[in-house]
Amino acid sequence: MPIILFDGVCNFCNRTVNIILKYDQDAHFQFAPSQSIAGINLFQEYKLDQKASASVILIDNQKVYTKTDAVIQIATHLKGWPRLCTGLKFIPKSLRDFAYDLVAKNRYAIFGKRETCRIPNESIRHRFLA
Repeated sequence: MPIILFDGVCNFCNRTVNIILKYDQDAHFQFAPSQSIAGINLFQEYKLDQKASASVILIDNQKVYTKTDAVIQIATHLKGWPRLCTGLKFIPKSLRDFAYDLVAKNRYAIFGKRETCRIPNESIRHRFLA
């Protein structure tokens, strides 16, 4: 099952996870905050640079996608309006990743930050790696 690593203390990232949960009607994805033990283990297993923690990371069939490549791959499995994000593939990667990096760099200032990682409620806990 594909795994999405995300910044567990970032408000924007948590809202994005909520959108994915809502529109991932086939329960295709599992999730792990980058700061969790599972997230740290995945960073080590896939030899990911800690700088990548500022990016959404998708691990699917042993392949790692980051930034807008991850967004596009995730969107292909979603229903509803989030599927429109697949259209990003028509924008040059350097341009779309530049915009992504700009938001990622300022995400705490713009959207705020939590003190701790989210704790999923009972209905979705099975979708999060422990």
